[in-house]
Amino acid sequence: MSILSKLFPETLFPRKLSADAEQRLRLAQARAEEALIRAHVDNALLFVDTLATDVSYERALDIYVRELAVPEPLASVVVTRALVALGEALVPDAGATAEQAAPMPALRLDEAAARRRRA
Repeated sequence: MSILSKLFPETLFPRKLSADAEQRLRLAQARAEEALIRAHVDNALLFVDTLATDVSYERALDIYVRELAVPEPLASVVVTRALVALGEALVPDAGATAEQAAPMPALRLDEAAARRRRA
């Protein structure tokens, strides 16, 4: 192995990540994707509201997705979530109240790493 071979990026930055780093990377990617979807839905709803006097909400959502060139897997998620939000605004669920909604459990993402550090 020559000295120059140590300077290539493959040797400086190994391609295989540790299990902890890969898990953190996946969690960060999921959070980023969810934030992107949430931003698109909020903007699509604003777009629908802005164009409400000119076009129907279905047409406004189609225009939003087309003009912003939202790729297809993401576009269907954005449209579905926007339709759900519009549906909840138009027809609120009379059977469900805030007291009946099940609370979400707290996320314990670092629990396994903390256990390993204690051991």
